[in-house]
Amino acid sequence: MSPPSSAAPEPAVDLQGSAPAAVAPTRPLYWSVRRELWENRSIYIAPLAVAGLVLFASLIGTTALPGKMRSLPSLDPAQQHAVLVRPFSMAPAPIMLATFIVGLFYALDALYGERRDRSILFWKSLPVSDLTTVLSKLSIPLVVLPLIAFLLSAAAQIIMLFVGSAVLLAGGISPSRWWAEIRLFEGLPIMVYGLTVHALWFAPIYGWLLLISAWARRATFLWAVLPLLGVSAVERILFNTRYFVSMLKYRVTGAMTEAFAFKPKSGAEGDIERLTQLDPARFLSSPGLWIGLAAAALFVAIVVRLRRRGEPL
Repeated sequence: MSPPSSAAPEPAVDLQGSAPAAVAPTRPLYWSVRRELWENRSIYIAPLAVAGLVLFASLIGTTALPGKMRSLPSLDPAQQHAVLVRPFSMAPAPIMLATFIVGLFYALDALYGERRDRSILFWKSLPVSDLTTVLSKLSIPLVVLPLIAFLLSAAAQIIMLFVGSAVLLAGGISPSRWWAEIRLFEGLPIMVYGLTVHALWFAPIYGWLLLISAWARRATFLWAVLPLLGVSAVERILFNTRYFVSMLKYRVTGAMTEAFAFKPKSGAEGDIERLTQLDPARFLSSPGLWIGLAAAALFVAIVVRLRRRGEPL
């Protein structure tokens, strides 16, 4: 009887005799993200619908643009700028708000849904780690939705710009003044910066919602909200303070105060229109950012463990 061979087994080969190509480490994550887009069409349909409504309303508003241009001499420079720029600069706001709301509801259902419909049994049978699955779900509100918001917002503004220019030319008015006030090529980098800082700032919010989605057996929205309300109420009753509420408010609105340098205009808070108003150094040195990212990492670690032990409901 011959002794067992100590040689390492040869890699499997295909029918042509060549070894299979190694799978790139990022490939499972890429296909996991695509799976989320296939299964959750609201990720892009809802922002697209809002962008359509915003564009429709904005294009109707451009019919009044020639009249606004003719009324400029009766206004001071600040008012002239506001009349020309405000409708254009505010158009992306509803689109970005829609993507934020979609991200909240997506995160609440991302892991709960696969347990509810029992598809978790199929997805856990695939050679994709729980960490990859969780990161792919987290990437939707942190990466995919901000990218969708930017593309739709930029497209809406460019269409508004060309349609408005055509309306002005049809009215016998040069659109050069309008283009000079809008400063589109400054606005697009500002939009990218704003979406990026908000995605990083909101990371712990999405991490918390994913944790609830992986843990709760029903009523995920209530489980996500009621503990926060309970802690706020207990603090108020026992200590007559509102530190927890202030912390929550800071987490929702703090990105604007930490990442941008506001400059007053005519006694009111000005819009973000210039690159000089961006303050990335202050944002990156903010303790709130790094504490939030650390909390998000902790939530993700817990979610991965919960998903590893997850069973159908």
